[in-house]
Amino acid sequence: MEIYLVFVDAIQNSNKFWAAIVEDGNLTVQWGRVGYQAQTKVHTLANHQRAVAKFHNLVAEKKGKGYSESQPQMDGERSIPDIRRAIQLLNTIRPAVALQNFGDSYISALNEYLKIVTTPLGMQIDYHRVYRTVADIDYQRELLNSLLTTSAPQVAAVAIATPQSTVEPKVVSLKTISKNFWRHL
Repeated sequence: MEIYLVFVDAIQNSNKFWAAIVEDGNLTVQWGRVGYQAQTKVHTLANHQRAVAKFHNLVAEKKGKGYSESQPQMDGERSIPDIRRAIQLLNTIRPAVALQNFGDSYISALNEYLKIVTTPLGMQIDYHRVYRTVADIDYQRELLNSLLTTSAPQVAAVAIATPQSTVEPKVVSLKTISKNFWRHL
């Protein structure tokens, strides 16, 4: 049993993660800033059941503070709905960057986007400069869209008259686009 949570608040310069894993009677917790070395604490408990109970209590505590589930690496897997939502958020962020209008809707969209696409932004988040130009946004949107247009392998039809159906994958890997995704930072 494991979980990876993030807390992002660009205004408060917060881009943190918290992760936990239960193995036998141990609960290992890691935390820190996204992209930086984690701090680790191992809770040694009497048995697996107690470790699971502590896990659930700590997860509830973190979620109560505003943490949400995410993926531990930029190049990890994301669901298709998450990719679509990330593209929608980039569409919200784009006009704000174009007009240099960094109001509440921009901040809200940026915070949500950074929860989906975990990003090492350094020790000081300058939300005015996460995206310097609309070209940076367009580049990321193009990369995310490319993941949606990659179709899943199709199974050959048994009979010639049977049409092939396109099956959309449930998750996609960001590994193919991660190398240059944040090239402008």
